[in-house]
Amino acid sequence: MTEGAPVDVATVMCQWATGGLAYLWVTTRRREVGLGYGWLLRSLYGVIAAVGAVTGFVFQPNAVRDMACVVMALCAAATLVRSALPVARGADGDETGFRSVDESSDSPDGGAHTAALTNQEMAAASQRRTIEGFDPRWDLAAPLVGVVGVLAAGIAANGDVNPILHLARVVVGAAFLGVVSNSMLLGHWYLVQPGLRREPLRQLVRHLGGIWPIEVGLLLLPTGMIAVLTGNIDDGYGGLLGWFWIACAVTTVALAAVAMAALRERQYAAVMAATGLLYLAILTGFGTDLVARLTLAG
Repeated sequence: MTEGAPVDVATVMCQWATGGLAYLWVTTRRREVGLGYGWLLRSLYGVIAAVGAVTGFVFQPNAVRDMACVVMALCAAATLVRSALPVARGADGDETGFRSVDESSDSPDGGAHTAALTNQEMAAASQRRTIEGFDPRWDLAAPLVGVVGVLAAGIAANGDVNPILHLARVVVGAAFLGVVSNSMLLGHWYLVQPGLRREPLRQLVRHLGGIWPIEVGLLLLPTGMIAVLTGNIDDGYGGLLGWFWIACAVTTVALAAVAMAALRERQYAAVMAATGLLYLAILTGFGTDLVARLTLAG
């Protein structure tokens, strides 16, 4: 039986955090999504990076990868703090930069109606101003550091495996895990920010569909999953893992396609339907990547 490069938790955590933080920047650079989305993802992936560092230091050390995870977690934390700082005050001294509105009106209830509309507009404008007060380029620091760790993990291949192929699998796997996770998380964010355009979510789903054939193709290249399906590599379950991998791979791209179709519908419920599909895509997507790598690792 041919043994490939071992799969360790630290590398998976480094990949996941790097891909997730990279696709966070893809979304925040639009300056459309509320700051809370960034707070959520920076916190989540910062913890994942920290777990990767601790796991690596303790069980399967790789100095460059593990230190990159530490710095990536620190960068995510620093960006989180930076994004939470109050925005600059407006020219007239108030927090939002908008002047108060005289609520009086000739009509008995006109003033209250005008005030209600104005408050809604001011709230929306205040949110836009807050988002625009944060420079999304801050979100590039953490994933750029993470890429160093991912490359270090990819280069440190052991066993009977093509080192270039292994490196490509690790790098593409980072993007694949990140985009499938962020697609679901952004879909849920529409519950918090229902007025958000669908284009940021569509973009992530398009990227998922575009990365999928590269991910699957790399896992099929020799020595790859074809050897498992033909029986040249024994998966220990009579070939069952190979068929399970095929089911995960096909289901992932099918879910992405159906989610994209749902996002073309005008009803708001379509966004929630797409989010549910993307939640399932996380399970099948991780199965596509990890089942193959664990099987090929022997």
